[in-house]
Parts: sequence; C-alpha cells; structure tokens
Amino acid sequence: MAQLLKSTFLVITALFPIVNPLGGAPIFLSLTHYYSPEERKILSLRIALNSTALIVGSYFIGTHILAFFGISLPVVQVGGGLVVAATGWALLKQKDEDNTKVEVHRSVEEQDLLTKAFYPLTLPLTVGPGSISVAITLGANEPHGEHVLVFSILGAVIGAVLIAASVYVCYAFSDRLARALGETGMSVIMRLSSFLLVCIGVQIIWNGVSALLKTVPGLAH
Repeated sequence: MAQLLKSTFLVITALFPIVNPLGGAPIFLSLTHYYSPEERKILSLRIALNSTALIVGSYFIGTHILAFFGISLPVVQVGGGLVVAATGWALLKQKDEDNTKVEVHRSVEEQDLLTKAFYPLTLPLTVGPGSISVAITLGANEPHGEHVLVFSILGAVIGAVLIAASVYVCYAFSDRLARALGETGMSVIMRLSSFLLVCIGVQIIWNGVSALLKTVPGLAH
C-alpha cells in the first residue's frame, strides 16, 4: 500500500505542474471559441481520456517504443519543443477579436471533434513532450520488484486518472472562467499563457539540445 501511495503521489507531483490544466484552459477556450459549451465538454472528456492513455502509455512502454524506432529522448524533446513553441507563437500573434467571439458557433460532427481532440488539444498542448519525457523517465526508474510492481502500476494509473480529471474540469468549464474574468482579463491571461507556452517550448528544446551536445566528442565537458 505504501508503494501505491508513493507511485500515485510521484506521478501527480511530477506531471501536474507540467500539464497545468488551469493554465491551459484559456488556450483551450481560444482554440474552441466557435464550439458550443456542450461540444467543448465532449472535447474535454476526449482530451482527458487521451491524456490518460498518453501518460500511462509513456510511463509503461515509452522507452521500448523509442528503442524500437531508434529515437533518443533528447530528439523527442527537440522535435516536440519545436511544435510547442510554434503553437504558442501562433496563439501569441492571434488577434484579440478572434479570442473573444465565444458566442459564435458552428455546426460540427462528433467525428470532427474527436479528431481535433487529439491534435493539437491533447498533443502537444495538454500532454506535450515535456510531460511525455517525464512520464518515460518515471517509468524507467520505477521499481520492478515482484512485491511492489502491481502497486507501482496501480499508483501510476491512479495518478494519471486524477490529472486527467483535473484537465476535464478546467477545460469543460473554461467558458465560466472567461465570464468571471471578462474580455480584458481573458485577453491578458491568454497572452501570458501563450508567451509561457513559447518559453516552455524553448526550454524543452534546450533540454534536448543540451543532452545531444553532451554526446558530441570534445563537448562532453
């Protein structure tokens, strides 16, 4: 039982600040301003499910997938960081009038919602390369003893589910946050969130580049 609580707490404390559902809510609302509240709730649920699958999958089989394709973790960080930074830059340049027209909706099919739910709303905006790399690292360092393995697995799954639940709550009710803050407040938070997204992308890129440079002869020290 101690291992169960330890694994759950480790996953939550390591991944929750990176996933940052509250900070991602304004970005989610900006990208889905033309959807109705009901459609955003459908999207939020799908994003939560996708996030759980990505975290759990990265935790348990991430290292094996990378090894199969011959891809190193720093390369994933560089590639994913570029996507995150580019997304944040595009949102940063977005006009204010595009962010505030939440009352304008368009008719969409559920399949369209589910398609957009994965990219870009789940990957890379919610569970991005930073979260994936941390989940892979946690999984690689998880104890594999016979008596603790089951509790480690359950703890990781519970932690991922709790994080996904917080994602659903923050995203599904992001329109209420917008009404509480008003147009000016949402615009400020949107700009700050977009800028932080660019910074996070650059930081992820730098982490990957730094690790790659250490493998170059003559630059290891």
